[in-house]
Amino acid sequence: MNPPLDWLSQLLAMIPVSGRLDTRCYYGAPWQITYEPSPLGEMPYHIVLTGSAMVNAQGDYPAQQLHEGDIILFAHGSAHILHDGGEKKAGQALFRQELNFVISENLEAGERLEMLCGRFIVKPPYDRFLRAYLPPRLIVRATPALPVDHSTAGQLASLVGLMRHESASPTLGAHAMLGALSAALFTLALRRAGEEANTPSGLLAMAGHPRLAPALNAILHDPAHTWTQENLAALCNMSRATLARHFKERIGCTTNDLLTDVRMTRAINELKNPSNSTELVAERVGYQSITAFQKTFKQYVGMSPAQWRRLNKANA
Repeated sequence: MNPPLDWLSQLLAMIPVSGRLDTRCYYGAPWQITYEPSPLGEMPYHIVLTGSAMVNAQGDYPAQQLHEGDIILFAHGSAHILHDGGEKKAGQALFRQELNFVISENLEAGERLEMLCGRFIVKPPYDRFLRAYLPPRLIVRATPALPVDHSTAGQLASLVGLMRHESASPTLGAHAMLGALSAALFTLALRRAGEEANTPSGLLAMAGHPRLAPALNAILHDPAHTWTQENLAALCNMSRATLARHFKERIGCTTNDLLTDVRMTRAINELKNPSNSTELVAERVGYQSITAFQKTFKQYVGMSPAQWRRLNKANA
């Protein structure tokens, strides 16, 4: 008998996330790096190892300074600029290919920065779910770790230390190690972000509002069930109106929106198995009407279940 999973473990079991480290940066001020929008399914991340960096203002996000140990994740793959925060014009950064990753450096002699840059990879259409429920820009702040620290902050600091060590010089198996550590970084960064006082709206807000967790766990564990506002509210020991208000405030959607997104994501996984008929998949994710399932799936993915099967088979 399999043990029950927490909601984040269920989410990551449903949506495969991998990672890779691309670049280790060594810069002296002044420096500036511009990142273009990422392809669909790629979420850039940066880890400040030593020194500090400024991230430019974007939309509703002001310019912010990153300090040693801080991690920034661009869940929507948006364009961004990182720089030293000074007014002097930055020179050109140099890039050289090392075994397993790229080294980027400049020739300036100002305040030093070391930084790891990589990306988390979530293949379409799974990336739609994470874009909908994660903020476009997420900063996970570093906190000093104790000598024996089993907290999330301590685990995160230890993980970053391993990544720093593996990327310090060409090492046998480093590419595989850094990919695995990057994937673990995604989970730990989300866990840590959920523990912080100013948790952004979306699924991360669940950690700061445990009363809603029973509803989220229920939807992720059994999306085929006929969940209603009434029975989800009962699980959370609150009224329908209170549940609806907290869901909108904390997660930014309705319970039905989340249920539909989970059902469609599960359907994508089920459709990968050629032995599963479309009718069976529809039933497994909670649709008694095949027509209703096909309509919702097409609205969500942009094509019919049959078309998605053919595309997925061709790309396999």
